[in-house]
Amino acid sequence: MQVVREMTAPAVRYVKRRRDPVTVQTVRSALAATVAYVIAVQLNPEAAPLTAPLTALLVVQVTLYSTLTTGIRRVNSVVTGVVVAILFSLLVGLTWWSLGLLILSSLIIGHLVRVDEFVPEVAISAMLVLGVTTHGDTAWARIVETLVGAAVGMAFNLLLAPPVWVEEAGESIEELARRVRQLMLRIGEEAAGRPPSSRAAARLHEARRLDHDISEVDADLRQAEDSLRLNPRVREGLLHRIVLRTGLDTLEICTVVLRVLARTVTDLAKEREPGRLFAPETGAAFEQLLSEIADAVVSFAVLVTTSVSANAESAEERLASELRQAAVTRDRLAELLFEEARRDAREWQLLGAVLTEVNRILDEMDTEHRTRRLFEELDRHSREQRERVPRLTRLWERLRRLRRGAGRRSS
Repeated sequence: MQVVREMTAPAVRYVKRRRDPVTVQTVRSALAATVAYVIAVQLNPEAAPLTAPLTALLVVQVTLYSTLTTGIRRVNSVVTGVVVAILFSLLVGLTWWSLGLLILSSLIIGHLVRVDEFVPEVAISAMLVLGVTTHGDTAWARIVETLVGAAVGMAFNLLLAPPVWVEEAGESIEELARRVRQLMLRIGEEAAGRPPSSRAAARLHEARRLDHDISEVDADLRQAEDSLRLNPRVREGLLHRIVLRTGLDTLEICTVVLRVLARTVTDLAKEREPGRLFAPETGAAFEQLLSEIADAVVSFAVLVTTSVSANAESAEERLASELRQAAVTRDRLAELLFEEARRDAREWQLLGAVLTEVNRILDEMDTEHRTRRLFEELDRHSREQRERVPRLTRLWERLRRLRRGAGRRSS
């Protein structure tokens, strides 16, 4: 079995590398730039039209949505810079003071036309055109080359549909859940014995480092969300985005609460050192509860990343069963913690905090709570869409009423 794994490992790495965002971006950008240069040479054979491949290189992105939005802003920035340069060439020409005034004006106008991160492109385009002798011809040629490069970059993703990065985002979410599970298991195992406060503090630092993992998963999820927008291969892209986003939000809340729980355990270890953190029976119940919650965290991640309805139902049933079992263990732990607080009331606040924090994690993963959250997000997106394009929304609602009226008349 080990030999088979070693033989198949290179093939697995090759498949993953082919779908790696960096690899996809490199291949697409190189091909799009080459095609843009070939087309621009046919339109302008007298000079090397490098503006076209440069624009295509910068316009092409990994996802179709980012390609369209980036392409529009980049064309806007370049054309604006060329127009500004034409005006300056007709009025003052190129001098040291006109160059400074040109850069200042281009940057200001770039903010006014809202090209966002491409504001420097306005000034760069204006400087390149202003420094050329034949201002008018070069300016219009640069505009044509820019349009060619942007058109090739946009058409490249339309003709060769980019991949959908939902699977990669799902793997990142599940990997995050597994890291949370491992940390919960270590905290529960150590809390059942006599952990020194230094070891409890080390677990607290591990919980704090999960913030960095969440930021990486969030970047993968944003790329997956962009790949679902305006993609002709995807149906119900909005629902996919909401399911993944709300799932990551829930895991982020769970990691925050886990960090607070690790801090509570650390404080309790300092107070009770060198004795036991909990009584033997209480420690065993606490370890069992964290183990059950850890399994539920992984099941929750599998649920939010499962696209097939049959598998999703199975994952939801498994999550609900694990949460019910964890609730039973939680109730038993509550009784044991209450008895400990009655015997020694000095740390009753920390003991109560332990119970409160595990309750919050269970509440966040509750299936009914998640269903309400999904409906709320869907309603919010629908409301924002209606507010963003009210005329289109009213037209759509009018067409739906006409369709319903026609259906009643035909019946």
